[in-house]
Amino acid sequence: MPTFAANVSILFTEVPFLDRFARAAEAGFGAVEFWWPGGEDLGTVERAVREAGLSVALLNFDAGDMSSGDRGLAGHPDREGQFRENVPVALELAGALGCRRLNALVGLAVPGMERAEQLDVASANVAFAAQRAAASGAEVMIEAINTFDNGPALLSTTAEALDFVRGVGRDNVRLQYDAYHMQRMEGNLVATLRQHIDAIGHVQVADSPGRGEPGTGEIHYPFVLAALDELGYDGYVGLEYRPAAESTEDSLRWLPRDLRRGRAPVARLNL
Repeated sequence: MPTFAANVSILFTEVPFLDRFARAAEAGFGAVEFWWPGGEDLGTVERAVREAGLSVALLNFDAGDMSSGDRGLAGHPDREGQFRENVPVALELAGALGCRRLNALVGLAVPGMERAEQLDVASANVAFAAQRAAASGAEVMIEAINTFDNGPALLSTTAEALDFVRGVGRDNVRLQYDAYHMQRMEGNLVATLRQHIDAIGHVQVADSPGRGEPGTGEIHYPFVLAALDELGYDGYVGLEYRPAAESTEDSLRWLPRDLRRGRAPVARLNL
């Protein structure tokens, strides 16, 4: 069974970002993931993770100003410099934290630019990141995101993301499969997992259509998580949801506390 990781960029928002690592540890997690820090000193971030005694399952490369609508820099020709400048910085932080997976969001369509041309830009930038990540044994994740929440995403289906990964042509570029985004776009979650499990390096979950915790929407997560177990997936499952409950702690009732650190048998989930 996979190991769960709390995404502290979207969970525990009741407290400031740097305090969320301790809050995740207090809630019983041994691992976290997070988007690129939004202005916090990176040394302070590293210290907060270490003091909380956590592992870092996944770290995003700089994806721009997410609150203003950015969804990645790798595919935007005018922001190529910003993406490439962040690569060694992000890899240094990941290395210090023992994190081996970094997510590179390729972004949204640029008006007036051909999609194929834009994907070529993204591919070159991801290859740049992957070459440097390989030196430290790290992998670059590529994620498809839904167009309902995000607008004209360059990669919005599993097939598009897989085609992109193959086109980059680097062994350390893999698929990040977000069950919420793909339920919105295409469904067939378990069939897709069974077909492409070998390409998947990281999984994220939230329920659909509201992006709340598992059990608040239409996805039958006992079936999805049991399929991951059956398929031998032994990586992380990131909890990247916006709590529908009054607090993050309340939203975690589906995942018994004693199962949050380590591997969780599906039969014991409160779903």
